Amino acid sequence: MTQSPDDTSALNPPAGAEPRKPISYAEETAAETSNTSNKHGGAREIGADDDTNHHQRPVGMAAMLAVLGVVYGDIGTSPLYAFQSSVAIVGSREHPAAAWEVLGIASLIFWALMLVVTIKYVLLVMRADHDGEGGIIALMSLAQRVARTPRYRWVLGIIGIGGACLFFGDGIITPAISVLSAIEGVEVSLPSASHVIIPVAIIILIGLFSVQALGTGTIGKAFGPVMLIWFVTIALMGVASIVHAPEVLWALSPVYAAEFVMMHGWLAFIALGSVVLSVTGAEALYADMGHFGRSPIRYTWVFFVLPALTLNYLGQGALLLHHPEALSNPFFHLAPRWGQIPLLILATFATVIASQAGISGGFSLCRQLIQLGYLPRMRVMHTNADEEAQIYLPVFNWMLATGAILLVVSFRSSSALAAAYGIAVTGTFMCTAVLAMVVFRRVFKWSAFKVGAIFGFFFLSDSMFFSANVLKIPDGGWVPVAIGVIATVLMTTWQRGRNLIRVRQQADSLPVASFLTRLPQSRTVRVPGMAVFLTANPDQTPTCLLHNLKHNKVLHDHVLFVTVQTLDQPEAQRGHRAMVQELAPNIHRIIVRYGFMEMPNLPRALEELNGIGIEFDAIQASYFVSRELVVRSTVPKMSLWRMWLFLLMARNAVPSTEFFRIPPDRVVELGVRIAI
Repeated sequence: MTQSPDDTSALNPPAGAEPRKPISYAEETAAETSNTSNKHGGAREIGADDDTNHHQRPVGMAAMLAVLGVVYGDIGTSPLYAFQSSVAIVGSREHPAAAWEVLGIASLIFWALMLVVTIKYVLLVMRADHDGEGGIIALMSLAQRVARTPRYRWVLGIIGIGGACLFFGDGIITPAISVLSAIEGVEVSLPSASHVIIPVAIIILIGLFSVQALGTGTIGKAFGPVMLIWFVTIALMGVASIVHAPEVLWALSPVYAAEFVMMHGWLAFIALGSVVLSVTGAEALYADMGHFGRSPIRYTWVFFVLPALTLNYLGQGALLLHHPEALSNPFFHLAPRWGQIPLLILATFATVIASQAGISGGFSLCRQLIQLGYLPRMRVMHTNADEEAQIYLPVFNWMLATGAILLVVSFRSSSALAAAYGIAVTGTFMCTAVLAMVVFRRVFKWSAFKVGAIFGFFFLSDSMFFSANVLKIPDGGWVPVAIGVIATVLMTTWQRGRNLIRVRQQADSLPVASFLTRLPQSRTVRVPGMAVFLTANPDQTPTCLLHNLKHNKVLHDHVLFVTVQTLDQPEAQRGHRAMVQELAPNIHRIIVRYGFMEMPNLPRALEELNGIGIEFDAIQASYFVSRELVVRSTVPKMSLWRMWLFLLMARNAVPSTEFFRIPPDRVVELGVRIAI
């Protein structure tokens, strides 16, 4: 059956929607109590059912091993293609790059790792956690909470959404380029088998996305040990090569990077578009902070991952100093002949893990955007009964799979895909830098000069990386741009449509106070049982209740007006999951709060009411929701094409009853026509 949008979608208004503004819990509770309190008593708060403290995380070998397997897969496999793509800008097998050019590329990569990853993300941006959570959506929400004007909040929201959309592009490209770069190692050891690269890559991708339903907890158990072996292996390969050309260690000096830039000018600017491939995955350090904590990620980077990557990049540089012909694939040429097949197998496992990190991050980001009201509801499957963060989104998963396979078939090599990779990464870097400026200025109270000097520098460097990749748009850079534009249009269209529906519902609805005043004189028949009426606005009488009275002419003995609110923070704080207020005898208003990192479970939240005297039986309660038929008004507020797009998304949205985990056999739907 086709699902039309219902008003419970509006129960999750986006953080930047008007006229809502950021207020503290105390202010929010006080405002709602003062606005709706009456002779029957004020509001009462009940506790969160799954409160989690993200700030205290253990820093041990087990935690650091888990970080290796999930966080550093993407950036850890960059040596497969980053150095080769960068040197290929200034040299080839026929015209090898000069020694100072190889040293310059190695120096640029090392200082990119130091500045972008170590200083910007590990030391600075990771300080800006939102109740322990990281990622660009958490940073956006944190920045919006300190915004002074609605328009300022809207601008920050657009920046955050833009970065999130580019992250989706990254999530599609990462599996394709990672798997391709690993399988291409067969050209070194078995050149005659090069024709199997594309079919094998497609098979691996299909297998990778097929096992997502098992959950990251199940398929990720071996990730940490595999990545430990990977980093140790690439470090040893680098050391073995450096021993034969120790002069490559001069690349640790920024002088060689500066010399390369000054001597090559425009060509150096182009080379930056490939150098940035060495820092792909840096955003994952921040995005996964909520899962592992800040300290394990920092320690693992500084004491293990950074040294291993540096040694391998320097090792590739040392190899090219004496064997320029190895430019075709310097990473695999580092290995001895006997070790190339085992290295190919290990690299394949490592790239699958790198892809897994991006896929899992995409699931979390997609759920956050659904909660904030930027995307229609999707089916969310929880793959672990004990871990709320382990989820699987079937539709989103196969959208990523289709995109990755199409990229493999279209570009057919990792070097060709490298052109598409950089824009998504650098675009997200720029968005993060802008949002970090706001947070460090308003939240951490840094001076304007300090913020401008530090993050202005990073924004400038990110802009240079981004501009260098813009030159690649004709060669494949259009892919993440197209993905970002399409995703942004979808999100803004959905948000606009839901806001219009919300405004229309408010205009057509009856205030709760008026309904309660008329109720004693209406002679409405009361029947046994408990009815839960879902409503987007706690101050308005639910439309489904009015329709029930109109058609059935009865009202249950116990009535709950329930509103679900999505907060602009990762999780609801302890003691603030729900607010309960008695409006009339046996008629209560319930406001249930969830953070954007949480999945709603309405029956479980309502069962908590039993602890404060409201007898709620999830098996016996009836849930009333409105089933909306959205049509164009005589003076439409949306263009025809956007209306068509909005209705298409609405028809394919998951029913609110499934999203809120309401038993389907306890639901009563009542139709209503809404013109926007």
